[in-house]
Order: sequence, then structure tokens, then C-alpha cells
Amino acid sequence: MANQKHKSGLHPRNKHKGQYDFNELLKHNPKLQAFIIKNKQGQQSIDFFDPIAVKMLNKTLLSYYYAIQNWDIPDHYLCPPIPGRADYIHHIADLLAKENDGLIPKGKKIRVLDIGVGANCIYPIIGVKEYAWSFVGVDINKASLQNAHAIVLNNKTLRSNIELRWQEHSEHIFKGIITAKDNFTLSICNPPFHASAEEAKMEALRKLKNLGKKNVIEPTLNFGGQQHELWCKGGELQFLKQMITQSKSVASSVRWFTTLVSKEAHLKPTYKLLKKVGVAYTNTISMGQGNKKSRLLVWSFIPQTMD
Repeated sequence: MANQKHKSGLHPRNKHKGQYDFNELLKHNPKLQAFIIKNKQGQQSIDFFDPIAVKMLNKTLLSYYYAIQNWDIPDHYLCPPIPGRADYIHHIADLLAKENDGLIPKGKKIRVLDIGVGANCIYPIIGVKEYAWSFVGVDINKASLQNAHAIVLNNKTLRSNIELRWQEHSEHIFKGIITAKDNFTLSICNPPFHASAEEAKMEALRKLKNLGKKNVIEPTLNFGGQQHELWCKGGELQFLKQMITQSKSVASSVRWFTTLVSKEAHLKPTYKLLKKVGVAYTNTISMGQGNKKSRLLVWSFIPQTMD
């Protein structure tokens, strides 16, 4: 479907590389029509600062590309952009291919721990649909897990590949989740970006003003998000430090630890901590979509022979 101009920076296997073909999407979900507008270039689009429009687009994309039915999330919960989530999955697939003679390993034998699966369950959905991997999704919020569970139950192809677990103690990331019998190929995470609700609002306001919407005083977070999804004490850097420190205690249970890092300035202190805890391998994988740049931080306590 995506046969128009490619979105800059997306992974070559990403199904969302091209501009959205809204005519095709409308055939699949006519309800999307109510949210379609014309952008400054006169092309069909949606208002990406309207969380309801973003949710309807996500429902359509998940149905069209991944055959996911009855996907939904509660109001004000994180509704992430699908292309960026798909990029993460494809990049870690490349990571696994490097130690598998260049072939991406597929099937349930690849076990992925999703830290902060959220109500949307997006990473497991894409990982199952693209590579048939198995997932354990973890969250501290019971309502998020209940919604993710409903998504899994509503889709037969997900049921045998996705397990959900509640993290009772918010100060722990791995403890209480990984059991003695668990052995994960890798862990994935999209950490909370901000240190407070106010910081999250200010960032949304800054983005709106950059887009010419200068009269907005109380911004709406276009992709939604609850407190545990968007901010935590100390923000992203503190969360990363916590994850790295705690990863050492489960070093033999997870072959690859990975996480998104939204701010490049956070790489230097995290690399310093990785060296301190004694990891055997570290790497940073660059990611980007348009003007937005991000990166995946990768580490392992198991010595690696690949480049």
C-alpha cells in the first residue's frame, strides 16, 4: 500500500515506510473518514494532536497490516505511533540475526520481556505478527494489563504467544518478574521520558508552538499517557540507571538487554554505568523518523563474538 514518498529513517522492513494511503485505509475502516483532514501540502492526513484521531488511525493500521481485531485502549492511556514501535522490533531482529548467520530467528523459541507493555500491547503484537516470537509483557498498572489481556483474548493468533505479568513493586524492574525457570532472549523497554506531569505538558506545548499553534495554553498529549507511562521520579535518565543496575542481578536470565533512549545526552552517563556494572558488550543503534531521532541502547553480560 505504501507506494508514495518514504518516511525518512524508517527500517527497510517497516511496513509503514511510505505515506499513508488513506483511500486504501478507508476501504478497510470507513470510520476513519471522520478524522481525515488536508495538511498544508494538500494531502490527506489526520490531526496528530488529536488523541481520538490517533487512536482511530492506530486501530486501522493494526487491522490493515497485522490483522488485529477489536484493538482499543481506555481514554487517556498511551496510544503510541505504530511506525516507531515497528522500527524497534525490526532493529532488534537485526541484532539477533548477527549471531545467527545473518538470518532472523523466528518462532516461540525467541522469548522477549517487554518492560512496560502498557494497555496498548503494541510491541508484542508486532513481534508476534512479524516474527512469531513469544512475549512476556510486564506492567505496574493493573488496568493496563487488563486491557492488554482483552486485546490478546480477542485475537486468536496472539493467545499462545503473549503472557502478561503484574509488577507489584514499582521500584523493581526485573525482581519479582523473572523466575528461576525464565530464560529470555532479550528485554525491550520504552522508558518514561519525563520527570513530572508538568515537564510532559511543557514538552507538548513546545511542540505545538513549533507547529505554529501559539495560542495553546493547556496542551493535550496527542498520544495520551498515564503517569506511569510518561513520567517517573528522576525522568528517563534515572529510570535507565535503575534498569542497568538491576540488570546485573538477572544477567544469566536475559541474553540481550535493550531500551529506547530519547535524549542523546543520556548516553554518556549510561555508558559509564554500564562499564561500572561490568557488562561484556554495549552498542547504540540509531533510529529515526523524519526529524525525530532516537536510539536503542543494547548491552549484554555474555561475551559476544559479532561486530
